[in-house]
Amino acid sequence: MIPLALTRPLAITMWDFSWLERRWPGSGYENWDTALAELAERGYDAVRIDAYPHLLSQAAEGTWELMPEWNVQDWGSPALIEVQVWPALPEFIAACARHGLKVALSSWFRQDTHNHRMNIADGTAHGDIWVDTLRRLESAGLLDHILFVDLCNEWGLDCWSPFFNAGRKDAWFHHPDSVPWMNQAIGRVHEAYPDIPCTFSAFPFKPADWTAPVVESLDLLELHVWMTGECDFYAKVGYNYERFETRGYENLVRHGEKLYRSNPDYWHQVTRRAVENAALIGREMTRPLVTTECWGIVDYKDWPGLRWDWVKELCTTGVETACSTGQWAMMATSNFCGPQFRGMWDDVAWHRRLTDQIHQAKLPGEQLAV
Repeated sequence: MIPLALTRPLAITMWDFSWLERRWPGSGYENWDTALAELAERGYDAVRIDAYPHLLSQAAEGTWELMPEWNVQDWGSPALIEVQVWPALPEFIAACARHGLKVALSSWFRQDTHNHRMNIADGTAHGDIWVDTLRRLESAGLLDHILFVDLCNEWGLDCWSPFFNAGRKDAWFHHPDSVPWMNQAIGRVHEAYPDIPCTFSAFPFKPADWTAPVVESLDLLELHVWMTGECDFYAKVGYNYERFETRGYENLVRHGEKLYRSNPDYWHQVTRRAVENAALIGREMTRPLVTTECWGIVDYKDWPGLRWDWVKELCTTGVETACSTGQWAMMATSNFCGPQFRGMWDDVAWHRRLTDQIHQAKLPGEQLAV
């Protein structure tokens, strides 16, 4: 296991593929220096972004048309968009360095119009595209700014890893084919870069799903933890992860906050249980935890009739609970900590209060080089 060299827990945020795809006026990331300066002002230490390794490996300076993953969410582009990953990637990482921010690399394996992600045939090929990406960043003198590599966002979820899921029904993280694939992929990266921590991010699932063989090659556990993953909140609200129509958000407006306010103590209890279950996984698997997507509800945005107060209340409980466990090396305050979510982004004091708590928490000391 490659240790993380930290002296305190880090406050990290997920800027996914938005850092590159949301650059039109008013979309949040049109001026990286402005957005990064504001992130540092709020007390954050790091960002987790999509490095598009499958596209870089295909053609380093190619231009790609990307299909929309959705048009109701405010992550990434809501429509077909043309991007050039290189030299944007090193330019963004260099901008992070100017503002004292580290970078975690991940990939949602965004679908281009030729669907090049389906060329990833096995774990070895998966690892090789990451080695290609890291070599390019090494040539640019930027490896020192990389915290860790998450070889696939939410491994086993069909929308992000269809090259693995093809032909495998319910190919979740603990699927028997998953372990050899992950071991091969991380093995290739470790062979080339033995000092870079690697992982595959995941939903936490149940603690019983996590065993020593599952985490064998993972240097850290990047667990995505939400209250809604532990209960029937979304079912009661009528939200079903709709991606290209607004019914789910209409139901959130009609029922979301009202349901929460009807029994807030219960929903906070569910949030604490979700966080404590993730802490148990980290403790039993003897791995430091990182969480960049969390803590209350999965999907939200600035929309007529939606307020952020109750979302921030649940996120506060998530951060406070995670800090109290001493199991986290890095954590987010939510998965909405980006400039496109103005209702949360503009509350600088709230961010500072939570990032201060993160910095004052204990590290899982035996698992980290401190």
